[in-house]
Amino acid sequence: MFCIEIRGVVQGVGFRPFIYNLAISMGLNGEVSNNGYGVLILLDATQEKVDEFIRNMRENRPPLSEIDSIKITRTKKSKPFEGFSIQMSKSTKLLSSKIPSDIAMCSECESELFDKTNRRFEYPFITCTNCGPRFSIIKNLPYDRKNTSMDEFVMCQECLNEYKNPKDRRYHAETIGCHKCGAKLSLFDNSGKKIESKNIIDEAVEAIRSGKIVAIKGIGGYHLVCDASNDSAVKLLRERKQRPLKPFGVMVKDAETAKSIAIMSAKEQELLSSNRRPIVLLQKRDSDFISLHVAPNMSQIGLFLAYTPLHYLVLQRLNRPIVATSANISDEPLCKNYDEIMRFSSVWDFCLEHNREIVNSCDDSVLFVENEKIFMLRASRGYAPLYLKLPHKTDKKILALGANQKSTVAITIEDSVVLSPYIGDLGSLSSVEHYKSHIETLKRIYDFTPDVIVCDKHPNYESTKYAKELKAQNKEIELLQVQHHYAHILATMGVNSISSKVLGVSFDGTGYGDDGNLWGGEFFVCDLEDYERVGHFKYFKLLGGERAIKEPRRVALSFLFEIYGDEVFKLSNPTINSFSSSEINTLYTAYKNGLNSPLSSSCGRLFDAVASILGIIQICSYEGESGLLLESLHDENILECYKF
Repeated sequence: MFCIEIRGVVQGVGFRPFIYNLAISMGLNGEVSNNGYGVLILLDATQEKVDEFIRNMRENRPPLSEIDSIKITRTKKSKPFEGFSIQMSKSTKLLSSKIPSDIAMCSECESELFDKTNRRFEYPFITCTNCGPRFSIIKNLPYDRKNTSMDEFVMCQECLNEYKNPKDRRYHAETIGCHKCGAKLSLFDNSGKKIESKNIIDEAVEAIRSGKIVAIKGIGGYHLVCDASNDSAVKLLRERKQRPLKPFGVMVKDAETAKSIAIMSAKEQELLSSNRRPIVLLQKRDSDFISLHVAPNMSQIGLFLAYTPLHYLVLQRLNRPIVATSANISDEPLCKNYDEIMRFSSVWDFCLEHNREIVNSCDDSVLFVENEKIFMLRASRGYAPLYLKLPHKTDKKILALGANQKSTVAITIEDSVVLSPYIGDLGSLSSVEHYKSHIETLKRIYDFTPDVIVCDKHPNYESTKYAKELKAQNKEIELLQVQHHYAHILATMGVNSISSKVLGVSFDGTGYGDDGNLWGGEFFVCDLEDYERVGHFKYFKLLGGERAIKEPRRVALSFLFEIYGDEVFKLSNPTINSFSSSEINTLYTAYKNGLNSPLSSSCGRLFDAVASILGIIQICSYEGESGLLLESLHDENILECYKF
């Protein structure tokens, strides 16, 4: 008798049905079950047959599965197995199983969705073992229906027959459902009144077509949707969402539509069409197909393909691209339930709702391709949770709390790091609560209690405050604070498996420095144990502190004060002309006396200064706007450069 333990992404991806059918095809007796670390297989077979079984398993594993390790041991059983079976999940104290990501609808389900003879014709939640929600619906491990938000939907007899049929694609598909027994759609207006209709999707599509804004509940949260070709609709969404210029993501029904909007390489198209369906940043075409207000003043546009059956049904009927942006207001978390979306009812006109609970919110992932290499800007739906392997095991459980902007958290168990989805900026009470809920989710699923907490050194970061709060609650927890830019370099060393001493260069916006100044243009000689700051960009003053981060003109004015002194008052350029004379006088006094003018070495602020002096932008409406505008103006045909 052999016991085979398999770790990796092996739950929620059709692995047990695959093992069942493989064992049956080879005439083997035994059983397979889920447990806390992955999948457990018991085989009544010879060593030769086990070797053949493992070889076949590796070569033909389900497309969504990932095998990290296989442990084979001999064991004893009181009596031999009769046939092969899938057993109920077994509990274990060791929880290290990988949770599968939410995956876009597969081609088989797409065919059934539009097949009028199929009983799931136009069922907006069609799914199988190869696609559909996973991470967003899981409450606990192991990944069984009872541990997900599908638990409340009792299977009808037809679905149950498919679920129990080893030859069916939905054999042990935990997300199985249909028109009779699965999740249901509903439509509300922004007063909360339910709209009664024989075809709710048609009603929602007509609203979009007429220029309305519709909130649509998806896999990991709600999108705010409008017609991407309608100037008035896009401007209305910007006004209501208080997002004057930041580019919107655009969802299209297929790659051909995407090609009419953007220029893309084969690699970019492959990424766009993958089963993860991220937003991909692409070079915009000159086209009347998309409103100029979608990505104003930008040379790039973020496109993604429909990834849920509901998206497919909406886009098939509408037959035009849609803006699909996260349903939230600046600094607020993504809405994931009816109560939350109703708090933003002033933003949308109608809400296309469903009754499958989103347990774990998950925003859209954002990536781009440069020189055939994929770069990830936001790891979320389709990629989260992200799992990283350490080169060695740690005997302590570590909770890493991240910084304050673009926040993410991570836990470490033995030699595995589990990275949460993108959470966002911690700029409001609700966003901080949302951040804490992600931590609690990881702690619950992995039965995790930290021995060590790691956070930033910035005393005013919400993540740092929370770390100290957790430390105060449990004095036995070790608290480790890491300098912001050293953390950037360590992360780069980690993903590239570098353990030797390096010269690390870290350029970013701002991070708290050891001398109390705001660093951001740093040169460190460091290793995994320590660092030495051997160089940095010359310090300059941020006039008005935090306000200077949002107003590039203040950074530029600071440089002009440093270079020209009081001669600045005689200058005429876009930066100077953006202020009144009295404002410049006040800021010059603050500059000379160091009033609310912290020192910074930030590289990011240099982009701000250049953008202001060139007259490109004086006040930003979102983080990184000056850099994006400069990038959009870059002309690769200009080869001349300044000689400094």
